Amino acid sequence: MPANARTIDLLVEAFDLNQRRKFELKNDDGEVIVDLFFKPITRADRKKAQSLAGSDEALDISTQMLCRMAELEDGTKAFAPADAAKLQRQLPESVLNELELFLFGVGEEAELGEAKNE
Repeated sequence: MPANARTIDLLVEAFDLNQRRKFELKNDDGEVIVDLFFKPITRADRKKAQSLAGSDEALDISTQMLCRMAELEDGTKAFAPADAAKLQRQLPESVLNELELFLFGVGEEAELGEAKNE
């Protein structure tokens, strides 16, 4: 990198927005139903989800973010924006919570720390 590189260029080059994390969605019997993949969330993704939600309600925004970010293994979108209402109505709250917490990376650092200590 040249010595006169702009700070923005250094930052953008330092992070890979194509790196995906895998989430195995399991049923009550522990069987994998589907693998979902998530790229890092950008501020633009968050703003778009908030716009699609049409609300400042955190639960609506997070479900829209899930619909926007979840991908199948081949990179196609797992959900359409219109799926948000059905996800909220017809999935147990615990399932949506688990998915959305993974999407936002909540608890991952604790899990990594625990894994390193074992």
